[in-house]
Amino acid sequence: MFGLTIAEVVTRRLGLKVIVIEKRAHIGGNAWSEIHQETGIEIHKYGSHLFHTSNEIVWNYLNNFSGFNQYQHRVWTNHQGRIYSLPVNLNTISSFFNQHLSPSDAIQLINSHRGEIVGTPRNLEEKAISMVGRPLYEALIRGYTLKQWDEDPRSLPTETISRLPVRFNFDNRYFQDKWEGLPLTGYGQMLLNMVANPLIEVVLETDFFDLYPLQLNNSQIIVYTGPIDRYFNYAYGHLNWRTLDFEFETHNTVDFQGTSVINYSDIEVPFTRIHEFRHLHPERNYKSDFTITAKEYSRRADIHDEPYYPVNSKEDRSRLLNYRELASKSKGVFFGGRLGTYQYLDMHMAVASALTLYKTQLEPILQRS
Repeated sequence: MFGLTIAEVVTRRLGLKVIVIEKRAHIGGNAWSEIHQETGIEIHKYGSHLFHTSNEIVWNYLNNFSGFNQYQHRVWTNHQGRIYSLPVNLNTISSFFNQHLSPSDAIQLINSHRGEIVGTPRNLEEKAISMVGRPLYEALIRGYTLKQWDEDPRSLPTETISRLPVRFNFDNRYFQDKWEGLPLTGYGQMLLNMVANPLIEVVLETDFFDLYPLQLNNSQIIVYTGPIDRYFNYAYGHLNWRTLDFEFETHNTVDFQGTSVINYSDIEVPFTRIHEFRHLHPERNYKSDFTITAKEYSRRADIHDEPYYPVNSKEDRSRLLNYRELASKSKGVFFGGRLGTYQYLDMHMAVASALTLYKTQLEPILQRS
């Protein structure tokens, strides 16, 4: 979405031609969605993507390419056959401890369990316990984290879990942004609308490095959104990523699990969550008697896998500093997006950073050329 945003803005505002080179058979990266031909259900090929933002500029920008429905994301977790609400809220706490708790009762109870952490948390486990206490951590977070990262939670940084809120009321919305929803057209069509300008040429199933090095002149630039370590031929070693595998299934029922996403926190269950895509577009009122689900599995990525989540270990951060130094010296090349920056970016963050790059750096250069 970073690259598509750059392409759209450059062509519309400056009237310049842009070539989008895409390794996959479709544009848009992991946000891509498509219609399942047998059922008519819009599926997300790389797991459920939920758009949310409080950035009015980003919201207004994307609404040029699709309106959005009013879907609000809520997540549930299966632990030992029982279902709990996430993020942790008053319903989660009351259900787990099997008692009706007032907000003040819940605060007092959680405080009694998280007091073992003294001082600033040093890792994900300590951070999680400081937030929800050890019983809820052990039940709902630890196993899921082990499956997601294949790392001891005590070796992961605190920021890995800092985005997950804790609420002492019954608000079980996953996000708290001003705007939330999914494109009424589906992501796939919205992304295609972004590159509808005839000045944008899209080249699919083509590896950038099969064409590189490109012969650039002073009026040409590259916006590179692939892995930053690959661009520099792994000069300082590989940056580590987690990748995901999906097992799609068609079920002869109109509703398999009753919601879009259920996490599975028990380490004995090999997958991390199950997506059911028909719930993402309640406004469509699908007529199919079938439903589509996808089990999600997480593992360490190798060089041939699609990277999803940066591991961001101490060694990775050291390598990244070296790659950023090389990137700063690469004249005419700008790095962006999740892979180009080695950051986990939500979709609204990718769009916002692309708009910022255009305004602060690309527009001045291209207007002079």
